[in-house]
Amino acid sequence: MTDAAVLPGQPRNVVASGPATERAVNVLAPNASAMTLDGTNTWIVAEPDSDLAVVIDPGPLDEGHLRAVVDAAEQAGRRIALTLLTHGHADHAEGAARFAELTGTRVRALDPALRLGDEGLAAGDVITTGGLELRVVATPGHTSDSLSFHLPADRAVLTGDTILGRGTTMVAHPDGRLGEYLASLRRLRSLTVDDGVHTVLPGHGPVLEDAQGAVEFYLAHRAHRLAQVETAVENGHRGAPAIVAHVYADVDPSLWPAAELSVRAQLDYLGEHGLI
Repeated sequence: MTDAAVLPGQPRNVVASGPATERAVNVLAPNASAMTLDGTNTWIVAEPDSDLAVVIDPGPLDEGHLRAVVDAAEQAGRRIALTLLTHGHADHAEGAARFAELTGTRVRALDPALRLGDEGLAAGDVITTGGLELRVVATPGHTSDSLSFHLPADRAVLTGDTILGRGTTMVAHPDGRLGEYLASLRRLRSLTVDDGVHTVLPGHGPVLEDAQGAVEFYLAHRAHRLAQVETAVENGHRGAPAIVAHVYADVDPSLWPAAELSVRAQLDYLGEHGLI
């Protein structure tokens, strides 16, 4: 077995419901798949001495899961006061409206179509529910509406699908754009360098103990894939499906549709920069 310490980002050994940091508790959704890894991580975040909690990404529309999130908060003596979304993909956001019914909370998101209530979310916003401090960080690229949440007191960042706990994420073309994604990774790297962030609380997969190592791995991976796609085009491979079959030959074919979205984003990026 490979030692987790040598894997990118130093992932914890297991993905399970329960405390991850002093302020963040995971409730794992029962929607495991090749795309969602072990399932969606729904995060309950609260100050240790507060009776109010914030939930990030209620997850799929699964009644049992949504009630498990409410139960986990109540068992800790807390009431859920606010729901936040990292982005609008169904495995993160489909259950948000039902969760709002169960909890009586507003739902705040970057995309107005996902909001329940008058308030949205934007880069630089600070959430202070129950004395908590969560700073909103714009991290578009996986999708145009992707956000991350910086939790300074735990030196942690909740990344949704921008950084996963295992493997790498897709750039969901055409909504997701590679240039924006690379800029988002650099923004997250600055949190690790300038703000002392060392823990990644991802939307899927295990918690990562080496945030800077994870970001550096993602940047290197993207540069490598981009070079591979550029070379494939130069060698006569035309069209995203042909490039995926060539460049992603070592990847499970069930993931090729997602890889094709990333390849289309890479082709757009190369074209925009005059590289193909």
